[in-house]
Amino acid sequence: MDNSKITTVIFDMDGTLLNTLEDITDSVNVILERYDLPLRTIDEIRHMVGNGALYLMERAVTGGKEHPEFDRILEEYQQYYEEHCNIKTGPYKHIPELLKELKEKGYKMAIVSNKPMGAVKELTKIYFGDYVDVAIGVADGLRRKPYPDECLAAMEELGSSKEETIYVGDSEVDHKTAMNSGLKCISCLWGFRTRRELEEAGVSGNIFVSDPLEILDVLNK
Repeated sequence: MDNSKITTVIFDMDGTLLNTLEDITDSVNVILERYDLPLRTIDEIRHMVGNGALYLMERAVTGGKEHPEFDRILEEYQQYYEEHCNIKTGPYKHIPELLKELKEKGYKMAIVSNKPMGAVKELTKIYFGDYVDVAIGVADGLRRKPYPDECLAAMEELGSSKEETIYVGDSEVDHKTAMNSGLKCISCLWGFRTRRELEEAGVSGNIFVSDPLEILDVLNK
């Protein structure tokens, strides 16, 4: 892959930059317990995340949308998680070093996520405010990933073209997002999916990396 023109890197958040799985699992289970519903293991939640809160709770709640109080459960989860999204959450190993190096090399960076916009901006400010220029989450007028809306909005805000932008994510949703946005994709293997799971989900043609600092090598080639 010719990376001589790459000036911009768009990152997914959950499972790529931040390990948010414990806070998500704890928040889901607090709400499930309120409604006397079966609790979920962290591994179950790992396979449910990636498409946003609606899809997560649709899978986590017994009966899904057919549960008579589903809308209320979803609302309570979203409120609770937003208030408890940074208790056990933190960057993956070598992520701060990666972002610092990219910033020093002059790359423009953005984060796009299926989290609510407020949570995305808050977590970006806390952990990556010195490095990341744009942070976009779910908001009115933007379709969630794998639609390209968030990536296109990020590129527009950064003044970057598709040809000079690369996408980094950990899931099949991220792969589809990159494809739908017309972007090359790097799939990271330290997040919520294994390489086997990604390949079984149809992810192909991506560059796979096992450590964040390998992204520097990819971009330098």
